[in-house]
Amino acid sequence: MIKAPPHTMLIVDDIEVNREILDLQFQNDFHTVQCENGLDALSYIRRHEDEICAVLLDVVMPVMGAGAFLGHILEEKLIEGVPVFIVTAQTDERINLEGHDSRVTDILEKPFRIPFLKKRVTSQVELFLTRRSLELNNLKDLHGAYLRAMRFARLNLRLISALNAAIEFRDLSKCAHATRMRAITREVYRKLRSLNAENCGSMSDADIEAVAYASLFHDVGKIFIPDPILKKPSRLTDAEYTRVKEHARLGADFIALLNPDLDHPILSKAYEICLHHHERVDGRGYPDGLRGSDIPLCAQVAGLADVFDALTEERCYKKASTTDEALGLILHGQCGAFNPSLLGVFVSLVREIDFKADPLDLEGLTFLEGILNGVRWI
Repeated sequence: MIKAPPHTMLIVDDIEVNREILDLQFQNDFHTVQCENGLDALSYIRRHEDEICAVLLDVVMPVMGAGAFLGHILEEKLIEGVPVFIVTAQTDERINLEGHDSRVTDILEKPFRIPFLKKRVTSQVELFLTRRSLELNNLKDLHGAYLRAMRFARLNLRLISALNAAIEFRDLSKCAHATRMRAITREVYRKLRSLNAENCGSMSDADIEAVAYASLFHDVGKIFIPDPILKKPSRLTDAEYTRVKEHARLGADFIALLNPDLDHPILSKAYEICLHHHERVDGRGYPDGLRGSDIPLCAQVAGLADVFDALTEERCYKKASTTDEALGLILHGQCGAFNPSLLGVFVSLVREIDFKADPLDLEGLTFLEGILNGVRWI
């Protein structure tokens, strides 16, 4: 929460008449609060720190004097930047602040010369308030930018999930495939990081989430493939299969249109995943026939997740395989060759986590249904 600028002047003196004189001078410009010793002032500051714009402080007082008071506010880091004025009848040389004089803004001598007193105090307070106002404005700007960024981030993620559901299957009820792919990709990367494998040891949670969400785009190129081919219940002809394989490059081209510089943390990985998630380490994949480590790791992980989930899911042209059947097909190379170390990590995770139980991406689903129903979401 961004607070209003402080406006309370604290007057600390054990002699009431001195407090009243000072109060009378400043009460029209500030909210003034009187305390008769340093301990009362310290207690007030602890409760109302953000409200204080200045402290007028006597030196010698019962219970707690100026030196002890200054020691506490320095130690507890209270009212940092707030001007503190020493009010005293002593000469500068006789004032003992116990090494805390660095916290003092100015020294006001008694008896008061009112015009000079007000000018010296108000000029320092105005300077402090100007600085604080600038700080508050900067905080408001940063807070506003943060809220806008979060709003667009949430919108982007909902769009990604919804778009993938529409593209992948043209069927909202089957969008769980992409959600499980995201979950598998995330968990594989977390495991790789914990093992410090495949140069993943230094990845942050945000880095991993970016790759996980990028995996949702893996088949975005299928939007350009006709439904009669995608939904064909029988074996594809060679020409049809060649057409389906085009989705990898078409998807990458689509991502490049969205983000030509590929500098977005999700879209840059989405480009690599779209283009290369069907590559295989033996060079027999497509579209470029890349081998081994030439295939980006994000594409290797997403490709493995895609194959496993596709095998264990029923499609119009096949029945679902069990987890053991799917792992058997993958490990025996019947779905292409994968990175052996990556396979080891993946198999251990599949045994630990039931990815088939991962819930539907209901937020993305609801968002897409809202669009289809003409709901305005902005």
